[in-house]
Amino acid sequence: MTLSIRGFAAQSATTPLAAHQFERRDPRPDDVVIDILYCGVCHSDIHQARNEWGGSVYPMVPGHEIVGRVSAVGSDVSKFKVGDTVGVGCIVDSCQHCGSCHAGLEQYCENGATWTYNGTDRHDGRPTFGGYSERIVVSDKFVVSISDKLDLKAAAPLLCAGITTWSPLRHWNVGKGSKVAVIGLGGLGHMGLKFAKAMGADVTLFTRSPGKEDEARRLGADHVVLSTDEKQMAAVARQFDFILDTVPNPHDLNPYLNTLTLNGTLCLVGQLQPLEPPVQAVSVILGRRSIAGSAIGGIGETQEMLDFCAEHNIVSDIEVIDMKDINAAYDRVVKSDVRYRFVIDMASLKSA
Repeated sequence: MTLSIRGFAAQSATTPLAAHQFERRDPRPDDVVIDILYCGVCHSDIHQARNEWGGSVYPMVPGHEIVGRVSAVGSDVSKFKVGDTVGVGCIVDSCQHCGSCHAGLEQYCENGATWTYNGTDRHDGRPTFGGYSERIVVSDKFVVSISDKLDLKAAAPLLCAGITTWSPLRHWNVGKGSKVAVIGLGGLGHMGLKFAKAMGADVTLFTRSPGKEDEARRLGADHVVLSTDEKQMAAVARQFDFILDTVPNPHDLNPYLNTLTLNGTLCLVGQLQPLEPPVQAVSVILGRRSIAGSAIGGIGETQEMLDFCAEHNIVSDIEVIDMKDINAAYDRVVKSDVRYRFVIDMASLKSA
């Protein structure tokens, strides 16, 4: 038995997303069935739908920033009940027995995490389909609770943009007394500012765009530095304990490395491509500095982040769209024409 589901899918790398009917598995004993209320639109959805990273399989139903309500649970499920408000992020399974999984870092599963879409179910070999749909079926181990204190539509991007910035800030022990900089003010960067400020850090935004100061301060920045201005960059030399680099395309890291303190770390969360131009190793060696990377977060730390957000009333800045407008939204994301995340109201799927 399977569940027939309505959604929106890419049928190829060059065709627009359109209405698509597909099947989800019959719930297993450890599964949670979720009626999807909202799904965020991540830039990686566009990369995958357009096969810009390679390896895309069609038809593809994107979406990994999912908020919904539980409509059914399997016989072995005790953590969730019908009516609970829950979320699903970028992964829906992992091997559960490697060192990374035992450490609660399922995103680094040594046998490969199962992605929420464009992945393969490790039990039945069927393709996974994401949140641009009316319903999803997920193992209870990969479902998180979301407080109804939060604006649910604005909470959806926390499941990717939120955890992608939270995880490295927590791992590098950002807190009161830390001096933190965030490079780039987009879907990831605006969450980095909010989290670093709420954690108690002194927060700086690095931007290439003049005129963002008021917006940056509204989001939590104490200072704004124009990274194309050599005098401003020289004024912050050797200042930052931690830099969160959210820029998604190749860019020069060298000017930022010089703003790190002794033992400081620059962490990449946006760029997947080779580093260009080359890093000047002397900047790393003479300051015992580190260039690091971080990917999303484990299920435990995702729940920790959501609880922190409920306590501090932190959500993403969003623009809500109807499902029928997804292709126009994709074009706007590519042009950076959104503050700062699109979220699909899945009730609109019925009329799309």
